[in-house]
Amino acid sequence: MSQSHPAAALVRLLDGFSEWTGRLIAWLTLLMVVVTFVVVVMRYVFEQGNIALQESVIYMHSFVFLLGAAYTLKHDGHVRVDIFYRPLGEKGKAWINLFGTLCLLLPVCVFLFWISWEYVATSWELKEGSQEAGGIAYRYILKSALLVMPAMMVLQGVTELLRNLLVLTGKGHLLPAEEEHAL
Repeated sequence: MSQSHPAAALVRLLDGFSEWTGRLIAWLTLLMVVVTFVVVVMRYVFEQGNIALQESVIYMHSFVFLLGAAYTLKHDGHVRVDIFYRPLGEKGKAWINLFGTLCLLLPVCVFLFWISWEYVATSWELKEGSQEAGGIAYRYILKSALLVMPAMMVLQGVTELLRNLLVLTGKGHLLPAEEEHAL
């Protein structure tokens, strides 16, 4: 990708954001394993339960999937039916990526954000907490991920649009899948 092109600079900046957030969120998977281990030991060894710890695993799991989606998109890790895609050249792939981003990814993300707004806003107004005694008192933070995820996906979608436009104009290249996943 041309280093001096302004769009290339924006692609690097937004890719960097997705990379940083994805790597940060990935640590929640390790924490989830540790907390799950603690919950199991507390329950079966000490015969004690902790609702907040159990709910925290659900929160972490939700954050990993919702907030890690843009990172996964950046690394082309989403499921793709590539019967037609795989044999295409770089510009053919760029056209398919452009179409998919404009006609599928961005409209779905905008719809998810729009449809979730009132649901999340109401949760914040109520300062919604767990329905379980001793549960986490911040359910509204969990529900906020329903807005953060599509916003992050739109940012990464804009990155993908720019990257593919650079390819189509001859000012950039798509990275080979092996190289992209190695980043």
